[in-house]
Amino acid sequence: MQSDEVVWQIINHSHCCFKANTDKNENFCRNAYNVTGLCNRSSCPLANSQYATVVEENGSLQLVMKSVERAHLPSNLWKTIELSTDYTGALEQISVALKHWPKFLVHKNKQRLTKLAQYLIRSRRIEKNTRAEIVTMPSRDIKRENRKEAKAEKAARIQSSIEKQLLVRECISLCTELMIN
Repeated sequence: MQSDEVVWQIINHSHCCFKANTDKNENFCRNAYNVTGLCNRSSCPLANSQYATVVEENGSLQLVMKSVERAHLPSNLWKTIELSTDYTGALEQISVALKHWPKFLVHKNKQRLTKLAQYLIRSRRIEKNTRAEIVTMPSRDIKRENRKEAKAEKAARIQSSIEKQLLVRECISLCTELMIN
């Protein structure tokens, strides 16, 4: 049988691969099952034999629970309960499933459910209101195309001025021939 306090002492005082330290001496946890995102004794999923969290998987919310009875089977350590798509129904499911659990975990799981439900609503709204993707062109390419267009216009003006000159010369030569005859 594992002792939660021994596990926490090892994780906290030595190395934990999920721990992220900041400049302000705050410890964050990168574990996907951490209910608060902070690295402390009460919210560590590794150091608590009875733990629960809400996770989002493929657009649906699930309550994931870990209990002491399943500790001897690591493959079945976490039990998942599919939460209702209705927010109030999901809150009720959490209240029923975590009825005799610590109030801290119940409260934090309800907060996490609220946050993830709002995230899903925003992502669905953004997905619904997607527009055609606007592709920007680099300024270098725009400048290059402008130079090419300017050169083409200049060449076209030169070509038309040459044609006009030839027409004028031909007209002059015709007039002189008519005068001579």
